[in-house]
Amino acid sequence: MSLKFTKMHGLGNDFVVIDKISQPSALTSEQIRSLGDRHFGIGFDQLLVIEPPSRPDVEFDYRIFNCDGSEVEHCGNGARCFARYVIDNGLTVSTDIRVKTENGVIVLTVLDDGQVQVDMGAPCFDPKSLPFSSDRAESYERAITRNNAQETVRFYAVSVGNPHAVILVDDVANTAVCEIGTEIGRHPDFPKGVNVGFLEIIDRDNVSLRVFERGVGETIACGTGACAAVCSAIQAGLLSHSVTAHLTGGDLNISWAGGDASIMMVGPATTVYEGSIDI
Repeated sequence: MSLKFTKMHGLGNDFVVIDKISQPSALTSEQIRSLGDRHFGIGFDQLLVIEPPSRPDVEFDYRIFNCDGSEVEHCGNGARCFARYVIDNGLTVSTDIRVKTENGVIVLTVLDDGQVQVDMGAPCFDPKSLPFSSDRAESYERAITRNNAQETVRFYAVSVGNPHAVILVDDVANTAVCEIGTEIGRHPDFPKGVNVGFLEIIDRDNVSLRVFERGVGETIACGTGACAAVCSAIQAGLLSHSVTAHLTGGDLNISWAGGDASIMMVGPATTVYEGSIDI
């Protein structure tokens, strides 16, 4: 089977996009892992799949698979690429594109400057939504073993359509992201795993962020991770309601008014090339 695809990225968080409306197909986890291999396949952080709508109030279904073949609930950088793809390929003429993800409906808007705004919905600080095995609703302290020594790591737990643990750090550039991210991401209190963000607050309007993504490892940009980190710090009273998140791959603007208001994320989406591969 020959499969057409488009390679895209959002601030360097890279994707392969497959349109299953025009080329119906089914990929196994093993095939997805092969496609995601950066030496023997195409290589990507996530595979984005466009499917026909499964309900009448959306235009598309949006599915996301990590490079290890696991399916995940949401991807903010991917959502921007999804919007750019369906507009550029004539699959929609809508101004606001309603898309169904595994956890609900999101709204995507391509702005006049080419950037994409994603209505990410409201964050949820209920630990059951991640899920996380705790009855505390905002911040948590856990004891983990690192380098044969007990270290208490404090973090915020929040769902933005997928689960995140957000750790405040003084110097994100010199934080052991992969080591700590691996340990917390696999902690038994997160039965479905968790994305781990490392947030350095520069001032009330600017943050630096690195994210260790579940099923992928550290990526150079994570849209849902930026939303989770900024909302957690806004909830704690540490940031203003509109913040620039500086990630390794570039900047995102994250706005949240608090409470049940939606998180609004604005950032770029870039097409790299199109191709086909034999499966």
